[in-house]
Amino acid sequence: MKQLRKWQLFWSAFIGLGAYWGAAMMFIDPTGVKWGMEPILPLLQELPLADVFFQNFIWSGIVLLIVNGLTNTVSFILLIKKHPYAAIASIACGVILMLWILVEYLIFGFNFLSNIYLAFGLLQAGNGFLLWKRTRILNN
Repeated sequence: MKQLRKWQLFWSAFIGLGAYWGAAMMFIDPTGVKWGMEPILPLLQELPLADVFFQNFIWSGIVLLIVNGLTNTVSFILLIKKHPYAAIASIACGVILMLWILVEYLIFGFNFLSNIYLAFGLLQAGNGFLLWKRTRILNN
């Protein structure tokens, strides 16, 4: 169980920090030019309410920060404290990441980086499930 918990700490930290970094990039350069993201903006501008939310990457950064950054931070803290809901939070974070990537597929189509993060979400959720099962067995 100790190894599962260590892996789960890794996934929560890795994905959470990646979300913070991605959001920071969007806040530093909301146009996306500095990071080579400007081709993505026209695709976002076809979405509903684009005139409010997708004139730049600020709102995307805020959502990334909340949806993947903060959730993984909470999961990490619960894992550190060995909270009874840590494994459930970890599963939820993996599922959230996979849903995030599925939405990306709908907007941008398939791409290498999204495929990798879909696998990360699957690994995070799967590892969280194994941790949850092991925790349940030990508590019964």
